[in-house]
Amino acid sequence: MNLLLTLQILIVLAGIYFLIMWVIDLVKNKDNLGDDSPVKGFIIGFITDVLDTIGIGSFAPTTMLFQVTKFLKAGDKQLPGTLNVAHTIPVITEALLFLVAVKVEPVTLFSLVIAAVVGAMIGARVINKFSEKKIQIMMGYALIITAILMAAKQLGWIDLLGKGNTAIGLTGIALIVAIVINFFLGALMMAGIGLYAPCMAMVFILGLNPLVAFPIMMASCAGLMAMGSPAFIKEGNYSRRGSIAVMIGGVIGVFVAVKFVTNVDITILTWIIIVVVLYTAVTMLIKGHKKAEKKAA
Repeated sequence: MNLLLTLQILIVLAGIYFLIMWVIDLVKNKDNLGDDSPVKGFIIGFITDVLDTIGIGSFAPTTMLFQVTKFLKAGDKQLPGTLNVAHTIPVITEALLFLVAVKVEPVTLFSLVIAAVVGAMIGARVINKFSEKKIQIMMGYALIITAILMAAKQLGWIDLLGKGNTAIGLTGIALIVAIVINFFLGALMMAGIGLYAPCMAMVFILGLNPLVAFPIMMASCAGLMAMGSPAFIKEGNYSRRGSIAVMIGGVIGVFVAVKFVTNVDITILTWIIIVVVLYTAVTMLIKGHKKAEKKAA
């Protein structure tokens, strides 16, 4: 059995494990699913996973829309868990659809995905212990970094790193560096910090063909979210009703994006998202620091 097929099977198995854990929690808490709007969740999931499929990412836009619509009734403490649980199945769908579309050296792909998964499983346990104040401050800075990386990509700065790159795999020290970086990116995903832009920058800097970033990003996220999200499920630290709605809208959004909008010029849309993400980051930092001041007082 080749490594690519092995990876596909592992992603499917991870997805099954995630679904079993999620369904058990939903059944156990069927009378306590929360009050978050399923209509808002469906629309948010559809929009953000369309954006995810075409390479913008879903975490920053979802966080932005959660804040704008006041979606999470239980507060921002549930934000990292909801982001990861709600988007796991859509991202697995993306990975399985795109994994065979771009050729990547199997050892590079497999090792980077496993590194991200291990990082996520460790990261989720740490994030679960954070207070709402810490999450708001952390997410605020994370969104600023995400917006900067998105802007850098729009301005072509990240793409310049990959100009002329033709390699489809890594070896030696470069592979070890990539494994270490993807481990930390996997851990940061559990905090709600999107993996796409920093992973793309890493791939380019290490000399890989820019297209190679897509299967690496999508497979990494699929594996790490499926294995890391159950930590939030076990703690009940996510929106149950909201995650179901976001997931359903997200899966539909993935298929719509694949079929209809993969060739759409999204430059203006991306710049709008960057501006609103920065606004969301500032509001979250203000809320987090206000809580810190109240606690000190």
